[in-house]
Amino acid sequence: MLAANFAAVVLAHVPRAAAWLVQEGGAVGWDPISLWHQMGIVAKAVVVILFIMSGWSIGVMIDRAMAYNAARKQSRAFAPAVAGALRDGRIDEAIKVAERNKKSHLAKVVTAGLMEFKAHQDSPGAIPGETIEASKRALERTEAIVHAELKRGLGGLATIGSTAPFVGLFGTVMGILNAFKGISEQKATGLGAVAGGISEALVTTAFGLLVAIPAVMMFNYLTGRVEAFDVEMDNSSSELIDYFLKRRDVAARR
Repeated sequence: MLAANFAAVVLAHVPRAAAWLVQEGGAVGWDPISLWHQMGIVAKAVVVILFIMSGWSIGVMIDRAMAYNAARKQSRAFAPAVAGALRDGRIDEAIKVAERNKKSHLAKVVTAGLMEFKAHQDSPGAIPGETIEASKRALERTEAIVHAELKRGLGGLATIGSTAPFVGLFGTVMGILNAFKGISEQKATGLGAVAGGISEALVTTAFGLLVAIPAVMMFNYLTGRVEAFDVEMDNSSSELIDYFLKRRDVAARR
């Protein structure tokens, strides 16, 4: 009975307490437009910077996803076609197949090795050992170039993922400073004195995390795909060198 009476008294005073908080704190809007108008110059600058960082990171994500999907799709069509051409000893046909799949990371590497091998084979007096070594160096150079192309933009994505929380934290600090400034100017400690500054701190912190979390997740995912492409290029280079060695052995027997 006593607990019931106490609960009734508390519930009766809740509306009054809520009204006092609104009166004390003032009408603080929490929709994006109201929050934007309540922000100071520094907080607005922080939000604009974070918005630019977010747009940049989204652009990199879309660009890399499209490039990787195209490379994967063309490589799946390229691998069996070039394997069949090389099995029959048709190097020219294999080069043409590779040139038709220019977005494939495997095609770029294999083309470099085949063209280097063919150039040395067509040269009079070429030494087979030097031919294979030259092809191997061409494969290594092309692998490095393709790896750099695949990683284009990922450095910026990592930078955004690591710095966006700190940019948001800077806005948080400035919001808290504005809250103390409001207390000092109004000579009051109610919610109205600190609501604007706290809202700045909350918005910039949340926006910083909203920018950083997807950037870090996508950076890790895209880096994993690049590493998988590197393994595929290494395997293709090794298989191509083995093919050249077999051709040299066949030519030596003749």
